[in-house]
Amino acid sequence: VQLQASGGGLVQAGDSLRLSCAASGGTFDHFAMAWFRQAPGKEREFVAIVSWSGSATYYADSLKGRFTISRDNDKNTTYLQMDSLQPEDTAIYYCAARKFFSYRYQYTDSYDYWGQGTQVTVSS
Repeated sequence: VQLQASGGGLVQAGDSLRLSCAASGGTFDHFAMAWFRQAPGKEREFVAIVSWSGSATYYADSLKGRFTISRDNDKNTTYLQMDSLQPEDTAIYYCAARKFFSYRYQYTDSYDYWGQGTQVTVSS
């Protein structure tokens, strides 16, 4: 499975941004899809995960209410809607895929496939 993340950019605090992750080379609706992010000098951290059908989601506690993950299985694409962005949201955002939904979803080593990342920069 190949994952291609896009949609990053430079925005101001308070703005919104939607990231996309296009998948190819596999059966998309057999994978749970997630977003992680990595800020400079920090470890990669979990953002959100969506189940195969899109009916279930988990979020990092600190991001609940501002970020929304979704997927369109007809388009083989996962989205991350980010609202009320703050400078601390500045990071490279990565999409990832794996077969299981809920088991150890916060851990990077539990994912089978990764996209290349897209840079999000939020200015104050």
